[in-house]
Amino acid sequence: MFAFNRHSKIFYRPIEVALRWCHLTEYEAQILKVEWSDPAILRKAFPQWPCLHANTERIIDAVQHGELTYGCLGVTVSRGTPVDITQLTVRHTDLRMWISRYYPEQKPPFLFARQLNQSGDINIGTYLALQADREALQLQVKNIETAYQKLISELEAIGLEKENIRLLLKSNSKVSDRSETVYLHIIGAMISLFLDHSPSGKPHSVFRSQAAIVDALTAYHKNLPGISKRTLDEKFAAAKRSLSKR
Repeated sequence: MFAFNRHSKIFYRPIEVALRWCHLTEYEAQILKVEWSDPAILRKAFPQWPCLHANTERIIDAVQHGELTYGCLGVTVSRGTPVDITQLTVRHTDLRMWISRYYPEQKPPFLFARQLNQSGDINIGTYLALQADREALQLQVKNIETAYQKLISELEAIGLEKENIRLLLKSNSKVSDRSETVYLHIIGAMISLFLDHSPSGKPHSVFRSQAAIVDALTAYHKNLPGISKRTLDEKFAAAKRSLSKR
């Protein structure tokens, strides 16, 4: 029987892997405040922990070279799918196999739990901690699923339903200038809403940039006509220009 490790998660961002790998979990809140997606900034912020930026780069390099399976916000995607680095995640099981293969001499405790004593006894404190962490992980997964469903609903609300697209293509009719302007206004307004904050400072969505929205759309709807990075960048730019002319 194996002991439970409270630092283990279902999936991790590269920086979360690196700080656990370097045994820096007590400084996690401090580390996550830094723009870790930029290696130069991370290296400058924490020169006393060279393993932190080294291990972060190892994870990103393994993803880029197809050695490590990855996902977007905890949802596994196919190899080559573009994902914003701030939303890049790796699953616990995939990470464990990768380290076992490429770094067999290392056994980070958050991935490789130590065995309990021969009797397999577990005290009440450990049991309660295990139960609390399990509930926290379930809540985290539920929040991600809710965010994804909200995104789908918002996309449908701005006219991206498959049936409407099919009918438009079938009719082979050109959208009028007025209709196109309306669509651009809607798209631009939705982008602004996604990236804005409430009066209390709480983000309206999980997205922090336009690039993150594009990455999510291309990851989940890559087979839809028009859902490509180039097309979305062009349409989003046109939508912003349309709003600025009001």
